[in-house]
Parts: sequence; structure tokens; C-alpha cells
Amino acid sequence: MKPPLIPINEDYKWKLLSEILNIFDLRSIKQILSQYGILPLEKSIPALKIVIVSMYFCLEISYVVRELEEKKKLRKFMRITSVPSENEVYSIMSSFDPEQFINFVIGLLNNVCSRRKRGLNHIIIDSTDINLDLNWFKRKISKKMLEDREFKWGHSTHRGYFIGMKLNLALEYPSLKPLAFIVNEANVSEYTVYPQILEELSRRKKIRAGDVLYFDKGYFSYENYVIGIAKYKIVPIIVPRINCNYNKLFDMLSYPLNIFDSKRNTEEEKKIYKRLVAKFKSLMENWGGLRPIRSLIEDVFKLAKKTCNMENLHRYTMRSVKKYCSLAVFLTGAITAFFTSDKKGLQRLAES
Repeated sequence: MKPPLIPINEDYKWKLLSEILNIFDLRSIKQILSQYGILPLEKSIPALKIVIVSMYFCLEISYVVRELEEKKKLRKFMRITSVPSENEVYSIMSSFDPEQFINFVIGLLNNVCSRRKRGLNHIIIDSTDINLDLNWFKRKISKKMLEDREFKWGHSTHRGYFIGMKLNLALEYPSLKPLAFIVNEANVSEYTVYPQILEELSRRKKIRAGDVLYFDKGYFSYENYVIGIAKYKIVPIIVPRINCNYNKLFDMLSYPLNIFDSKRNTEEEKKIYKRLVAKFKSLMENWGGLRPIRSLIEDVFKLAKKTCNMENLHRYTMRSVKKYCSLAVFLTGAITAFFTSDKKGLQRLAES
């Protein structure tokens, strides 16, 4: 039996939801939505609120719409005067491009979460499975059957074999603010996604020279270490595999040829590169002590899956999955931001 949606002021879960929904009534947020074409606001904002409530309580959109129609107190809580139908919500959400969602979600997070402080940054990057709600026990699904589909067979250390996509997420440490994310097919290996996520961070100006980025061993390859240092000037701490040859790795970190470009200050570029390599070697020699930092992203993924209804998605196109994941990343980032500002609230939420 589904729980009735009755706002309770004393319940911390409802207080937290109120804080999240009120974000969409701020003028600055409306400007962000307008900037990225999430229009008209009088239709898109109620639709977004309904979807977020359905994710927050792991309920169907149709159920949230019915509760809104029946309960005046819920409409007042969500600040919705005219309740759209289920079809209207889906129509509004489907009219937007996934890139619009990704861009406005990053904009929302920049507004809601704390801004980056001066100095070097630490970023945690990892991937998690996006399992689609397919009953492959009832009917055997082969790789050949999925050749023309956007979802594929994949494997996760936590879930095992699954059908769906993968979410690659970058979080700022220690604030755990989402900085960028990419959704790929499930059969794409992490080490091939590595350049994509770095390019996404660079394009959004989320990384600076000297930043330390932490990766799981799935992103491991000798070339990825070199790409991170030589091209993006970051310190990539990728968990090495058991058979990692450190002599081979360090020998590959000689000066790249582009340093000697006539348009560059060669000596200054060599100093920067040398400092990056020295810092990289120092951290890699003690990478085991950095495991607690990298493991924090696992807790964020658990929060996203439990709180944002990402355990089994009832969506079957890359377009719809990207938009859903965008809202899930926003909801996770907003919850994390409120957690860090109210640690007692975090304990109350866990107890409830």
C-alpha cells in the first residue's frame, strides 16, 4: 500500500523536501531555467516539482498527481495552484533536450551548493550502474537482441550483470558537490570514458592546473595517467592494478613535445610539469591512504539510489535516462548540501 502524501512540519524528511522545492520559486533559479530554455515557467516548474516528489518518495508520477488533486494541503506545500495531468507532465518533460537538463542542473547546483574556494581542488570520480526495469529472468535477452537498442548488458562489482547504462559522476571534495556527469552505455569501459569526463570538467571550467582527481581502478591505463598530467595538468590518482609496473609508468612521464612549442615559455612549462609529476609520484606511493576519500562517492551513489529512486529505472531510451539522471544528480546534490549545513538533520533523517 502506498503512503498518503501528507506534509508534516515536524518530520525532517518533509522539511528537507520543502527546502528543495522552494528552490524553484527563487528568482535566481527561474532565471537559470529561462537561460537554458526550460519554458514556459508556469508549466515547467510544477512539472519539475511533481517529478522530484515522485523520485523523493519512490512513487509513480500518476500517484503524485492524484494526491495533488485530492489534497489542498499538499498543493499549498508544493506551491502549485493548477495541477497538470499525468500526460501533461510527461509531455512537458519530453519536450526538453537532455543537454538542456544537464546544463540547467549544473547551473542549479552552482547556485544551491557552496562555491569553489581558492586554491587547489580535490575531485572524486567514479561510475555506477543504471539498471533498467527489465525482467530478463522471464525472457532470455542476448547481446544480439540489444544491438539496435540504447541499453546494453553490463557488469558491476556491486550488482553483477545488469541491463542498462552507466553514470560517471565527478564530485568536489570535501563538499561532495556534483561538478559534472556523463551517461554511457553499460558496456563502455571506464578507462575509455576517462578522457570524456576530463574534457567535460575542462569544458565547464571545473578543473585547474594542479588539482588532484581520484579514480577507481576501472579507469586504470598507463596512457590515462599521461593524458591527465600532460594534457589537462591535473594529478590523476587512479587506483593501480596489482600488476602495475611503476617503472614503466614513471618512464612514460617525460616532457611532452608540446612543451617545446615556440609559442610557449618552455622553462616555465617544464617547471609546472615537473611539479605535477613530483606530486603525482608522492601521492601514488601512498595511494592506499587515500582510499577513504575515494570511497565517499560510494555513499553518494547509495543516497542517489535509495533516495532518488534509481534502483530500477522504468525508462528505456538514452534521452529519457539522461534527463532522469540529471534530476537525480540535482536532488542528490541538494540533499548533500543541506546535510553539510545541518548535520543534526542528517542524523534525524537517518533515524526516520
